[in-house]
This record gives sequence, C-alpha cells and structure tokens, in this order.
Amino acid sequence: MVVNWIKRWINQPEKQSLLVDISRDDHKVSRRNVSHNALKVLYRLQNSGYEAYLVGGCVRDIQLGLSPKDFDVATNATPEDVRKLFTNSRIIGRRFRIVHVNFGREVIEVTTFRGQADKGGSDQKQTSEGMLVRDNVYGSLEDDAQRRDFTINAMYYTAKDFSIKAYPQSMRDLAERKIRIIGDAETRYREDPVRMLRAIRFAAKLGFSIEEKTRQPIAKQANLLANIAPARLFDEVIKLLMNGQGLKTWQAMQQHKLDQPLFPLSCQAIKQSKTLDYDAFIAQALVNTDARVNAGKPVTPAFLYAALLWPAVREQALTNIKMGSPEMPAWHKAMGSVLSAQVKVIAIPKRFSLPMKEIWELQLRLTKRSPKRAEQLLGHPRFRAAYDFLVLREQAGEALNGLGQWWTDYQNAHPEQRAKIAANSRSDQPNKRRRRRPPASKPSQAS
Repeated sequence: MVVNWIKRWINQPEKQSLLVDISRDDHKVSRRNVSHNALKVLYRLQNSGYEAYLVGGCVRDIQLGLSPKDFDVATNATPEDVRKLFTNSRIIGRRFRIVHVNFGREVIEVTTFRGQADKGGSDQKQTSEGMLVRDNVYGSLEDDAQRRDFTINAMYYTAKDFSIKAYPQSMRDLAERKIRIIGDAETRYREDPVRMLRAIRFAAKLGFSIEEKTRQPIAKQANLLANIAPARLFDEVIKLLMNGQGLKTWQAMQQHKLDQPLFPLSCQAIKQSKTLDYDAFIAQALVNTDARVNAGKPVTPAFLYAALLWPAVREQALTNIKMGSPEMPAWHKAMGSVLSAQVKVIAIPKRFSLPMKEIWELQLRLTKRSPKRAEQLLGHPRFRAAYDFLVLREQAGEALNGLGQWWTDYQNAHPEQRAKIAANSRSDQPNKRRRRRPPASKPSQAS
C-alpha cells in the first residue's frame, strides 16, 4: 500500500501545496482505531466551522499497526475558541499555549496551527542561542507541518473525507523506518533541545534508524539540554526510560552523550569508579523495568531514579567516610547532596524523591538482621522496593556477602523459622564491644 502510494506521488505532477493528499485507500488509519473522545473533538470543531485534524504520533502509530496511547488534534481555532466550545477544557502552557479537553481520565490535547518561526510576532521570543522560549504565533496547516519535529509526525488525518495530509517525505520515511528532522537539524535542536531526546526515544521505541543529518549534530549540541526547564526534563526522562525500551534508549543516550547533561554526577561516578561496574547496575535496573512495563506491571519513577543516582550516592558516601565521617552521617550527607544537585537539572517531585531516600536508607538497615529488626524491616512500606534494589546490586556484581539471598530465604521461611534464621545470622556477626562509661566522679565535700 505504502509503496504504491509513493510511486504514484513521485509520478504525479508537481503541486503548489507543501503537503500531499493520501486518499482513504492508500493509508491504514480508520475511525475504528481512534478514541471516541478524539472523534468527538474533531467533529465539534469541524461542525463549528474550523479545520481539525488528528495529528502526530496517533496517526503515525495507527499507520504502523500500533495502538496509540494519546490522541492529539491540530486546528485553526485559537485556544480561546477551543475553550469556548468545550466547557470541560483548560488552557495550559506559556511557551506555546494549548488546550486540554478532559474526558474523565482521557485528555485530548488540542493545538492551534503554529506559524513559521521566522515570522515576526509580538508573542514570540528566542534566547541568544536560538531556543524558543515563547512561541504563540499561529499560522496555516502548511506552516504547522513545517514546524513539526520529524517527518513521521507531520501527518494529519481528517474525518471529513478520511484522507491524510502529510509532509512529502512522511510516508516514505515510515516505510523505510527512518527518523528525519524537518529543516536544518542544528537550528531545530537549538529552537528546542528536547527534540534530540525525542529522536532517540522514537528510534528506540519504533525500532527506527536516525537519518545521518538528523543524528550527526546531537552529541555536539547535547549541552543545550542544560537550558531546558527541570520540570519538563522530568517528564521527558520518564517517557524515555519507562516505555518498555529503556535499556536500548539509555544506551543510545550514552552513545550520543545525552546522559551527561541529565545525570552529571552519576556519569562522573561511573567514569571514576575502579571497583564497581555501575554501567552493569543501571543496565540491569533498566532490564527489570522494561520487563515489568512489557508485562503490564506497575513501575514507579522512584525506583528507577534511585538506581540512576546510586553511583553518585555510593561514591560520595565512600568519599565522606574516607574523609573521616561516621558511616550513617556519611551516607545521609551523600543522599542529600546528590538529590539537591540533581533536582536543579531534573525536577524530581517529592512524591518520588522521598521514597528514593527511603530505598537508599534501607540498604544500610537491611544489614541489621537481629530477630526484632528483621521483622520490623519486613513490615516496612518500602521493604519490597528496597529488597529488589538490594538484589539488583548483587546482580550487578556488588559484593554483599549473600545479603540478598539471606533476605530471600527469610521472606520465604515460615514465621516460626524466621526467628531462628535471624538468630543464626546474629550469632555469625562479630560482637561489638560496648564502650564503658567512665565512673561518675563523686562531688567534692566541704571539709
């Protein structure tokens, strides 16, 4: 189907329009694969006299035979126009204002056609490096297509005649499984450095290759990610590493040096460590995360971020101990300093950073295996996550003297047997001498 359409498009007379029309018989997108709520938004906009199209990833994924998770709509209606049509909506965003139309848990994102970046406009602003920090300039459908990031995302489906309007290279790149940026790569990455992360994510998620001119500038411009708002980077990293292809994505990030501006302390620790293979640790964490995502099991960013920052925490704690700090204060100081530095780059919300600290702290407490303490730890709300983290450390080659296996046996044992297991473990541990307190001096008596 795609090959036949490409042949017909190549042989047809040159058109004035930037976009090409793909008739219903030449694509695979059907209303059966589209969210009922997305269709409701399309029809209401069209019936109100506006242009409206499904756009981007949802069209791409249906064409590839995948099931989209989200549906986006592009229209010539302004955000205020859309807001008037849908009482269940709200306008969000500063850099570029969009509308979220809420249907319970499903959110349909509606964007107004973007105008060309080089057009004058009172509501457009760029930094000296070329990054767009405000971009509420609207335009036509063709303008919008040129503003899309990649050719495979510049595809617009209309429910009027069920056709697709697409950037000329879109269908060919889908057929050839290529990620190709629209326009000059360096300029587009300067406008929005997150596009570099999106290129890596789409390539890993879809199993596509990145076209050479799209790929070549990424490593050179990776440092531009430092200009992105930390809150936005948190969302982007979740999309990168929790989509079922986390390991593949992380390895591509390393190859293109995108890991360094995102996790500077961990990257430094990985390079400097001479005793532990932290790359293996992070890889195993991502393998486990991918397995859970692909099996439809829940995953939490707290565990993944705890793993990504563990190299920095552990190395900093060991340095603190070498400098003379007692063990527990050394670890707590390391946890605090690493988190404090990281949130300036990626804004990890407290609902995740607090569980992360608990997972780290429990790594120290899991070494204490007296009958009373072992039973208390087993009932801790974060025990399971901390136990999984402990096993992960052992799987990556960290020498923990069989601690992970001990906790595995302890959990699987009958409650009556647990006390014996803990007692035996306690007897194996060297006794710590208690420091005797000096005798209290007697108060002097007046003669």
